[in-house]
Amino acid sequence: MDIDELMRRLSELYPEDYPDGFQDPFFVLISTVMSHRTRDNVTYPSAKKLFEKFSTAEEMAEADVVEIEALIRDVGFYRVKTGRIKEISRILLEKHDGRVPDDMETLLELPGVGRKTANCVLAHAFLKDALAVDTHVHRISNRLGLVKTKVPEKTENELKKIFPQRYWKHINLLLVKLGQNVCRPISPRCGVCVLNDMCPKILL
Repeated sequence: MDIDELMRRLSELYPEDYPDGFQDPFFVLISTVMSHRTRDNVTYPSAKKLFEKFSTAEEMAEADVVEIEALIRDVGFYRVKTGRIKEISRILLEKHDGRVPDDMETLLELPGVGRKTANCVLAHAFLKDALAVDTHVHRISNRLGLVKTKVPEKTENELKKIFPQRYWKHINLLLVKLGQNVCRPISPRCGVCVLNDMCPKILL
């Protein structure tokens, strides 16, 4: 498959347009933790509402649990995520002077942070060459025949072998948008997909 052509088509279809706040590593970290099992159109309005009230690790650590829960109530598992937000904020204050770490190992030590979340922080907040694999990236990569993998961690490793490093930080954003709008888990819209002539698994 022509990787450069694939990225060209997706980049033209979905010009990079990061939500407000994506220049702030703390916002990226907390909003990505909030996004687990929650749609983006719910996550980001809730994250913006939360950060209008508490925008730093110190403010978040000192915030009342009930108040955070009320602000992010629309997010799935909001009580569990409130606990993680408080704990992450406490750890950042105690161990990292309130700053979000910019390396994978340290990020993975934070509660509720897996490789996908850590890679999102590294790619979007720190503009590092990190490749975040969520359910959309995993599904679409297998549908396109780029990989034959069972778990996202393996997908990440295989995609890094296929895509030049300069593309890594862009893959998540592009394939997530494709997965939300076209290459959906159920009833994918193959007939209107810009990659349909490249895809071996057209599901018309």
